[in-house]
Amino acid sequence: MKRLKTDILILGSGGAGLFAALHAHQADPKLSITIAAKGLLGKCGCTRMVQGGYNVALAPGDSLERHFMDTIEGGKWLPDQDLAWTLVSVAVERIRELENELGCFFDRNPDGTIHQKAFAGQTFDRTVHKGDLTGIEIINRLAEQVWARGIGRLEEHRALEFVKNRNGDALSGVLMLDVRSGEFVFVQTQAVLLATGGGPTMYKYHTPSGDKTCDGMAMALRTGLTLRDMEMVQFHPTGLLAGAGTRMTGTVLEEGLRGSGGYLLNGSKVRFMGNYDPKGERATRDIVSRAIYAEMRAGRTTPNGGVYISMSHLGADRVSKEFKGMVERCADCGFDLAGGIVEVVPTAHYMMGGVVFRGDCTTDLPGLFAAGEDTGGVHGANRLGGNGVANSTVFGGIAGDAMPPWVRKSGAFQEPDEAAIGQAVARAQAPLGKPAGDLHAIREKLYDVMWDDVGIVRDAQSLRRAGGALDELEARLDATGVDASNLSFNLTWHDWLNLKNLLLVSKSIRASAVAREDSRGAHYRADFPEVRDLDRSRHTCVTWSDGEFGVAMRPVEFTRVKPGETLLKETAAA
Repeated sequence: MKRLKTDILILGSGGAGLFAALHAHQADPKLSITIAAKGLLGKCGCTRMVQGGYNVALAPGDSLERHFMDTIEGGKWLPDQDLAWTLVSVAVERIRELENELGCFFDRNPDGTIHQKAFAGQTFDRTVHKGDLTGIEIINRLAEQVWARGIGRLEEHRALEFVKNRNGDALSGVLMLDVRSGEFVFVQTQAVLLATGGGPTMYKYHTPSGDKTCDGMAMALRTGLTLRDMEMVQFHPTGLLAGAGTRMTGTVLEEGLRGSGGYLLNGSKVRFMGNYDPKGERATRDIVSRAIYAEMRAGRTTPNGGVYISMSHLGADRVSKEFKGMVERCADCGFDLAGGIVEVVPTAHYMMGGVVFRGDCTTDLPGLFAAGEDTGGVHGANRLGGNGVANSTVFGGIAGDAMPPWVRKSGAFQEPDEAAIGQAVARAQAPLGKPAGDLHAIREKLYDVMWDDVGIVRDAQSLRRAGGALDELEARLDATGVDASNLSFNLTWHDWLNLKNLLLVSKSIRASAVAREDSRGAHYRADFPEVRDLDRSRHTCVTWSDGEFGVAMRPVEFTRVKPGETLLKETAAA
């Protein structure tokens, strides 16, 4: 086993990880900083895939308070309000940093000010963007700056387990696996940032790439950390439905389409959103997803079983100019987004739940920090489009600022628990040499179970069904082997490891969904359809120990505003 040392180890190379690396380097250039990525830096992670944009209160008439209230009300009063305030307030600083220090070039108005477009669920057009390729712009500039600073990189290294010290009271390092060689690597470090992202790829239709498999959340559960609000899985209403024969199915057609006036049509080419919400197509993602799902269950579907999005009434030239990336992507699949109609389906997109963390990105495990989609609490029950990349960059920067002072004050290279390393290696090697099985069939069954029984609409019966099915799938996986003759780029082995993590996190989603006996945002219980007791809102807090899940309900702290109140003076006066 290879052994490495670095002062700060950052797991993940999306917006959170890269921002953290740059801020940590700026805070103390003498510290050794290493970014570990499952793929290639600048080419992997979900931030790169962001089409829509970045929410920030910049324009006259907008305000931090307005952005905050949209976030709280969109999150159905479940966000941690201090975290949400940090999001909206630091986003203003971060967008200036992206432009003026990192070189991002966002779209402008004729007068030279930053253009901001409409996104659903918001009372103001505040989404900063670079056409519909915003994520590529942000990641390219961040990666350039990381390369220029000579920050260390462990590319194509997957994180397997957090390893505590010999006393079990602090983090010693991370056990990793070199994808290229199949060799185990233990990285001893003073501080770790968990920023691997979420990635709800356990659902039949999903937006993230297949390498996003909730690895960080699974590691957090195995090390004894608490995850909150895991039942809150966001479905983006409009994932491209290109048929079963292509991985393009599930790819997001971003919210700006509906924000700019796009129509949703059922299989009979009739608009239907007015039947579900007065805001129509500009309702929040949870409402639009459920409306589409209702049309699907009623049989009013397209040939591939979804609904249509129509943009042609806005003019093909305008659509082609404003949404160039999506028009080209649809054309690659044989669809005319600018002048025709395109089949879409709700697609699992983002996880509002995640590791419990504090405003300085610390967690309950000394030495472990967390930021981005691995964390829970910022978005509550529903994330507003455009708040995701803001979350990653805001808290990634905060983590980068916080880790160097923590290392100087409290950090140390803790000696690892060698027995724990050995056990983690054994868990990862479990399938090697066993008789081969059909991992594809297990994954397909997982897709069906999560989509049908723990998906957009749930109830006690479906969740009970899912519990037995997930246990059966894990037993099948544990009995399935992998050819161990060559461990270099052994993608079957990595598929097995991916499924192991997805199953654990899927079970945490189900356990949390069972515990929340009301409907709130992305979590809709058909047997408890009403939103109840906003003033007594509670987080679901799930832990995993000895193969069992425990779920506790903890009250939301209304530190800034209570249900029925507002921070907007004009609204309060009215």
